[in-house]
Amino acid sequence: MIKINNFFDNSNVKCIAEGGVFSIYEHQHDLSVDSNTAMNSYFMEQMNVKKRQVLCKLDNSTVKLQAGAMQWITGDVEMDSGVSGAKDFFGKLVKGAVTGESAVKPLYTGTGCVMLEPTYNFLLIEDVASWGKGIVLDDGLFLACEGNIQESINKRSDVATALLSGEGIFNLTLSGNGFCVLESPVPREELVEFELDNDVLKIDGNMAIAWSSSLQFTTENASKSIVGSTLSGEGVVNVYRGTGKVLVAPTMNGTVNPSSNGPEQTTANSGSDSLVGSIVGGILK
Repeated sequence: MIKINNFFDNSNVKCIAEGGVFSIYEHQHDLSVDSNTAMNSYFMEQMNVKKRQVLCKLDNSTVKLQAGAMQWITGDVEMDSGVSGAKDFFGKLVKGAVTGESAVKPLYTGTGCVMLEPTYNFLLIEDVASWGKGIVLDDGLFLACEGNIQESINKRSDVATALLSGEGIFNLTLSGNGFCVLESPVPREELVEFELDNDVLKIDGNMAIAWSSSLQFTTENASKSIVGSTLSGEGVVNVYRGTGKVLVAPTMNGTVNPSSNGPEQTTANSGSDSLVGSIVGGILK
């Protein structure tokens, strides 16, 4: 039996969210500093830039993780690559390449604890079943999920216009009963959730980080005419139709209008630019 000291009883480590087998722990102060890094660390802390970790508490259960995410394991927990052969590996390689995720997501099964590596990213625990048929994720958001969650690839039908919108053509979709952990570009306090009931949501830019797979997702002109869209300065917009949810990050980098009085922001990552380039990226991971 293993006893873990100076973690659960550590006043500097705070559990900020729980769901299913997952718990998110946040380090309140970065104590590993010296005279050269103390000032930078102080201001990072004031701006909520803190180290966060996910703890998976397994009770004869399974979790699936992004490759390389595990930091330590306690108890009777075994790791499996989740790859059944060369054909399966190639299929996972292609899926991972086009969705910005790792090609192989190892499985950890048993009874014990699995701690993930610390990150400065914001972490979200989502109940997959609450998203209806499934939750579609923007590129690179996946960190972990419970073992009974199924993965699939959601392909855009409007490829040509999708390229103009800055959104990826392929997205990872999670479905089933259980929880997942996502790495968000902004904290939950800055996320806006839209619940659509046979309605329409139009967004100028790739600010949606997750949406229900039941929604019809297309890219359209902001106006009924191309001329009108051009003159309005809006161009094309991402449109979500039907019944479901959309999780939007309206304050992430790339959403500030450069013509405003604020500092110009770097354009956000546009996701999967091409299938070939994505596959090369997946191989090099």
